Amino acid sequence: MSSRTDAVVRAALGVPDAEIDALVRGEHGAPERVLGAHAVRLGRRDGDVVRAFHPEASDADCVDGRGGELPMVAVGGGLFAAFVSASKRAAHYRFRLRFRAGSPAETVDPYGFAPTIGPLDLHLFGEGTHRRLWEVLGAHARCIDGFSGVSFAVWAPNASRVSVVGDFCHWDGRLYPMRRLERSGVFEIFIPGLEPGALYKFEIRTMANELVAKADPFAAAAELSPGNASRVARSSHEWADGEWMRRRRETDLTRAPMAVYEAHLASWRRPGPGAYLSYRELAPRLIAHVKRFGFTHIELLPITEHPFDGSWGYQTTGYFAPTARHGDPDGLREFVDACHREQIGVILDWVPAHFPRDAFGLRRFDGTALYEHEDPRLGEHPDWGTLIFNYGRHEVRGFLIASALHWLEAFHFDGLRVDAVASMLYLDYSRRDGAWVPNRHGGRENLEAVEFLRRLSDAVDAEASGAMLIAEESTSWPGVTRPTAEGGLGFTFKWNMGWMNDTLRFLARDPLQRRHHLDDLTTAMLYEYSEHFLMPLSHDEVVHGKRSLLEKMPGDQWQRFANVRLLLAYQYTRPGKVLLFMGTELAAAREWDASGVLDWDAADTAQRRGLAAFLEDLGALYTRTPALWAGDPDVDGMEWVDRNASVALLAYARRHGGRELIVILNFTPEPHPEYLVGVASEGTYRLLLNSDATGYGGSGYGAVENCATRPEACGGRPHSFALRIPPLAAVVLERES
Repeated sequence: MSSRTDAVVRAALGVPDAEIDALVRGEHGAPERVLGAHAVRLGRRDGDVVRAFHPEASDADCVDGRGGELPMVAVGGGLFAAFVSASKRAAHYRFRLRFRAGSPAETVDPYGFAPTIGPLDLHLFGEGTHRRLWEVLGAHARCIDGFSGVSFAVWAPNASRVSVVGDFCHWDGRLYPMRRLERSGVFEIFIPGLEPGALYKFEIRTMANELVAKADPFAAAAELSPGNASRVARSSHEWADGEWMRRRRETDLTRAPMAVYEAHLASWRRPGPGAYLSYRELAPRLIAHVKRFGFTHIELLPITEHPFDGSWGYQTTGYFAPTARHGDPDGLREFVDACHREQIGVILDWVPAHFPRDAFGLRRFDGTALYEHEDPRLGEHPDWGTLIFNYGRHEVRGFLIASALHWLEAFHFDGLRVDAVASMLYLDYSRRDGAWVPNRHGGRENLEAVEFLRRLSDAVDAEASGAMLIAEESTSWPGVTRPTAEGGLGFTFKWNMGWMNDTLRFLARDPLQRRHHLDDLTTAMLYEYSEHFLMPLSHDEVVHGKRSLLEKMPGDQWQRFANVRLLLAYQYTRPGKVLLFMGTELAAAREWDASGVLDWDAADTAQRRGLAAFLEDLGALYTRTPALWAGDPDVDGMEWVDRNASVALLAYARRHGGRELIVILNFTPEPHPEYLVGVASEGTYRLLLNSDATGYGGSGYGAVENCATRPEACGGRPHSFALRIPPLAAVVLERES
């Protein structure tokens, strides 16, 4: 084509040279101005100019909706154009592209489709109040005007150009540049012909003219690590847990039994070194295991997508995508559904406190600090080398709240354990003087994070009825579990880190020294009713040189096992919900290694079998005994009966609905042949549990089966009974009605 003819064609078809050059260079930020159909009048004819672009194509035809075929003019640089008269105008048309090498390709014009996102969605997104944002942004398989394909949408307000790239276009960012939706910072495109399973990223050209390839923040699935592309996913799962969900909405969780088994799926069991069981393979094995020990819930360490195995999932890059290590998203849905059918709740460990610096992730997503703060004193986490979300930005708040609701609604999780809440609440968390920025009042509280957490709680309460929020919060911040309407943060439960630290420190002492430190155990009751607590013996206590629970205990092997049984009995019988990390039931002899697997094949010793039998019976006793959980929020649900520091012995009553349990804990290896216990009511007290029973690996010193009271006052109570109390043991009795 001569230069004169070329100029005439360009003028006639209305494309300035600069626009074509930007398209060819992959720099055009508004491709809809050039591509797609544009109404024109050529001479006396009304119609559309339609344009196709492919930098490798040699020529092209336009096939209109009626099957008519028009040769297209090569405008230059891979841009082709044709005039379609009004009489032949159709809603959609195809381009048939031919190449000097390779087969022809036929495509439906992506720019012939209207945006898939409406003004209301964009408005709510901008406010940070869109509650189902995962249905708007990200990648979605759709059928539009009879054409199947995938719509893509991403927020990148400071990008000069955004393209979808993937295996379907050889990762060439020139082929599918996205249209910018006015004033929203959202880019969008619908690509006909794409199907679920396609890998993709967003190629972003920054204002500094740099190219970055980013995974989709709203991706529903991801490529298996070490790959990091997003994957188009569509669910076909049909839920069968309607009755569970109905009952969940009607349950007061603070007065329900809750014994949580915390599990890291990758290292719970493996089919081989470095390999993973799928969600579908894990479900029957894990369910049977937790039911054996009477657990009511499973808490999964983060299975949100993450690039580094060594982070255990706590450096999240996929806030809407389950990790591909264990299979596809519907596999996770089947896992949760199966748990619910077996009356097991499922909690997800969720990480809104920080995110990693991986180049494909959220960091400087559009070339600017979009999700994080620009100021490193606000935006960088000094302990973990990660970045901190900008909770004051509406769109970021909306992103995180939508992520939470996504797991609760799209996957039916029963709750979220919110990681590292303390690091969110304080601007000076783990920072030296001068390395943090005070709030507008000059204080250390992160007011924007507080507002985010309250909005999160309100959204979960409104949109996911019956679901729980659990705060890992280690400070004395007031009102973590108080309703937001009363000035609290609105969580359902808070991890009782004070109880955990005090208890483990006490039990690590030589038993002969414990009588000097009994306050370590009694102090927790001074603040027990300030919050709704969950008592964690979590993964954090058995890693990084802290040793396994068994290794923490003093004494010989027999005493170590006795101490673990005593610890578990204390945890299960005092007020508060219970959490144990996997491996406790196996009497793990070494601390947890996330790259390995639980020690399922350890020597089958009598002590090990005894601990497992004890935990089975303890779990059964807990779940069937409302006195151990229904009165947790009530001050009169627990009463001290004896606090005998001279012999390191504690006794307390648990009461509910007219039932009374007496729990006696002997923290020394010295038995008591006839120990007097004062009680308020006369009658017979029947033995429910003795951790020193021979079947549990105990000494068999034993408590009698039944203890009748006598009219002898003790400890300010009008009645009492005498009991043989074994060494390093817990004894639980119930007054017969």
